[in-house]
Amino acid sequence: MSDTAEHAAARPARGTRPANRRDLIVAAATELFYRRGYADVGTGDIADAVAVGPSALYRHFRNKNDLLRAVVGQPIAIVTELLDAARAEPDTDLARTLATAMLDQRAIGVLWHREARHLDPDARTELRQRARGIGARFADLLRTRTPRLTPAQAEIIGWAALSTASSISFHNLELPRQRFVQVLTDMVDAILTADLPVPRPAAAPPAGPSAGWSPSRRIAILTAATKLFAEQGFSGVAVEDIGAAVGIAGPSVYNHFDSKADILIAVLDQGNHVLRADMYRDLTRATDAADALDRLLTSYTEFAFEQTGLIRLLTSDIDQLPAADRHRMRGVQHEYIAEWVQLVRQVHPGQDELEARLRVQAALSVINDLAATPRLRAAPDTPRLTRHLAAALLAPPNGR
Repeated sequence: MSDTAEHAAARPARGTRPANRRDLIVAAATELFYRRGYADVGTGDIADAVAVGPSALYRHFRNKNDLLRAVVGQPIAIVTELLDAARAEPDTDLARTLATAMLDQRAIGVLWHREARHLDPDARTELRQRARGIGARFADLLRTRTPRLTPAQAEIIGWAALSTASSISFHNLELPRQRFVQVLTDMVDAILTADLPVPRPAAAPPAGPSAGWSPSRRIAILTAATKLFAEQGFSGVAVEDIGAAVGIAGPSVYNHFDSKADILIAVLDQGNHVLRADMYRDLTRATDAADALDRLLTSYTEFAFEQTGLIRLLTSDIDQLPAADRHRMRGVQHEYIAEWVQLVRQVHPGQDELEARLRVQAALSVINDLAATPRLRAAPDTPRLTRHLAAALLAPPNGR
């Protein structure tokens, strides 16, 4: 039974007043925000899902944004409790516990990365602080269990483990429950037991482009739009905002693009083109599958750390496109992932296609998430350590 079907079956009869109505509202909103996106869900949709009138929602939540705050905050509370319980019980199988919890909270990754952008500033600040608290808890727990870890190593492993477990939020791949738990447990365990290389001394950061410089007005618009869409979400940005960021009137943007959707399409096409070009270069230069996979991990990590906003849009905003473009973009991404899966199966021929795909999705999620975390990205050795953890994810246990 699907999550949607299960939710429908659990919907209370209209006119009743169950004691757990607030929890039912949060569960319904979680499902709807995950499947359709915050901007496309109204309070009436949520009220209908729990068989109440819209006014009944306001007995529990001030508005839809307040409800989003509860939706995004609930998984943070669950993970916090999980880590605190693991600290109290040293024998807890942390990898399995985390894998099981994320399977039960499969929407968490999408809700955090895509929908948290719609929160008001105060709520967003509060939840980011709570998320940082999770990172600190996890790092402290890891150092308690493995004292040889440095604080920096423990922090990056903790965030990578969380990213691995929540990577299932970004796809619809399915396995029988018991096997899914085991595969996800194996992947989280690969992160937790990874032997990270010794950190290198900090190097001087490369010189970036001059502030405000752009080779053309069109590129300037795409650059500004990428930043704004990534920070605020596609629906939260107006053409006037893009124009203002470039220093032109909003209507002048239409001299270069027919609509805001066309800007997003151009941004995503550009990102996909660069990724495909990098992949082609890596594959043609490689001496064998293992060398190709090694090169691909390096180039993708470099791209993700250089283009964090673009990566965020590629993973979170395709659903904002018109149906035909959305279908085309999904096809391009599917083909790109398929190339990764083929390489992984050549290097590790014992893996079946579905498990290899789960591992590829997790490896890319780890790279994307660590690159998008300002505190981690600021450390100059993070890309190298991130690439190392992603490589560990692609190798199945016992080298099968």
